[in-house]
Amino acid sequence: MIEDLRKLLGDRVSTAEAVREHHSHGESWHPAGMPEAVVFPTTTEEVSAIVKVCARHGKPIVAFGMGSSLEGHVNAIRGGVSIDLTRMTRVLRLSPEDLDITVEAGLTRLKLDAHLKNTGLMFPIDPGADATLGGMAATRASGTTAVRYGTMRDNVLGLTVVLADGQIITTGGRARKSSSGYDLTRLLVGSEGTLGVITDLTLRLYGKPEAVRAAVCPFASMAGAAATVIQTIQLGIPVARIEIVDEAQLRVVNAYSKTNYPIAPTLFFEFHGISDVMVDEQIKAVEEIAREHGAQGFQWASTLEDRATLWQARHNAYYATVASRPGARAWTTDICVPISHLAECILETQADLLAAGVVAPLVGHAGDGNFHLIFMLDADDRKEFDQISRLNERLVERSLKFGGTCSGEHGVGIGKLKYLSKEHGASLDVMRAIKRALDPNNLMNPGKLIPDP
Repeated sequence: MIEDLRKLLGDRVSTAEAVREHHSHGESWHPAGMPEAVVFPTTTEEVSAIVKVCARHGKPIVAFGMGSSLEGHVNAIRGGVSIDLTRMTRVLRLSPEDLDITVEAGLTRLKLDAHLKNTGLMFPIDPGADATLGGMAATRASGTTAVRYGTMRDNVLGLTVVLADGQIITTGGRARKSSSGYDLTRLLVGSEGTLGVITDLTLRLYGKPEAVRAAVCPFASMAGAAATVIQTIQLGIPVARIEIVDEAQLRVVNAYSKTNYPIAPTLFFEFHGISDVMVDEQIKAVEEIAREHGAQGFQWASTLEDRATLWQARHNAYYATVASRPGARAWTTDICVPISHLAECILETQADLLAAGVVAPLVGHAGDGNFHLIFMLDADDRKEFDQISRLNERLVERSLKFGGTCSGEHGVGIGKLKYLSKEHGASLDVMRAIKRALDPNNLMNPGKLIPDP
């Protein structure tokens, strides 16, 4: 197999241990899985040729971007070939008039931002990490702005994908709606590389808002902060971001980012509008709601620099938590519940952590009913590992009890596999049938997303 790959790509095939180790894991605590080789294609046609070689030799295929996934998606747990797409970074087409763009899958979120800098346009999906856009589509990423702009599912118009036999297909199109055929685009967005390798994407763009304001607001209680979120969403106030952070998270954020936010349950807001008047109306409405629920004042950030500082501190939550316990591994988990159950789910979770004597900073995209816990653990301490496993399992069970899901945005990978049957029931058999139809030899990222029967 490696000889055949080298005939195709020459020195863009690596079997070096350091390269293979780098591609054996993402940022999760899950055990690494070493690929037998790593390849670096530059075109869709090369990806197709690579997949055909792997299919001929019966070798697994794992697509790899920036390695920022959190549930073991890129770990080559059954060996095979890691296809590194980070050399596929071209912008293939930009249509400002139609508010869309086509890019290769290896282009990262921040590089796309830089390309759009002088156009007056933006791509709003912001998961925090500078992930590749192909990886963001594969994991159905979202982030802080999803409450206003949706997730990758809502913002990918079309895809080019290499299937398990090497066939190249295109899905979707540039029209804003279609009643033609199965929606293969949305099937492949979130498929975590188990149905094909995404090589380019057509994305929906938005005009940059004329007026933007951001604020941090501490509360007397977590119940008050969560109630503010619920009422804001129920009243239809179009906030662009509404993030919830607990005291444990703020302590480590302050230490890491050199900020001085009050140690209290806190909401981070951002408001977008076409005018200052529109934004001021949103702010007034939210301030009234927040005061009713124990808000302790707003700290405003109006300039671009101040907003960047505020949101960088929020995005540093993961790295701040990692830095808080040197030598430990981060176990980051997330769930999502209907917005009406957000407060109840958070408070039950905090009570469970308190009873267990475990500190796990909480941060979430509250406007979507989605929040994360970041456990820090010594993976060699079996007692600690088992305790966190039980807490994580109870968190998922709590989410499902409220009609939620085991993952709002991190995806399934290998970390959430065991919860799929309880969440989806008989639908899981339909998912397996789709997987068998498109990948009969189970070569596309095997062992992820769909549990073996």
